[in-house]
Amino acid sequence: MNLSTTDLAKSIAFYSVLLDAKPTKVLADYALFVTERPPLELALDLDRVVAPSHDVHYGICVETANDVEDAIARLEPVGLVDSVEREETCCYANQTKVWAKDPEGRRWEIYAVHEDTQERDDADMACCSSKTPDAVG
Repeated sequence: MNLSTTDLAKSIAFYSVLLDAKPTKVLADYALFVTERPPLELALDLDRVVAPSHDVHYGICVETANDVEDAIARLEPVGLVDSVEREETCCYANQTKVWAKDPEGRRWEIYAVHEDTQERDDADMACCSSKTPDAVG
């Protein structure tokens, strides 16, 4: 995956916390993250203009709700938690997740699926849309 950024240093800081990893390569206009857990190759390119779409989001699936709680513990102290959903139904699955936004406004979720459901979303959820719940926790 390759993403553009207008501030490489801020993006490196964000993705270092989100992925719990340091970049494997950093140049003046480029950074590369290669991680085993989750298996991911993410390149960041410095660009003057970035226009991310607000109708998409990115997800990192983890094995357990405890893994999500670990992500919350990493993200919260540095102010990166946008919202938290615990045991909520979204997209035909009961899930626990934490949301964060990168410096360009891209939405990321780290989530664990508890079980598949027949319902798409909980009635009060803004499930996976650009509107996430206001409250954390």
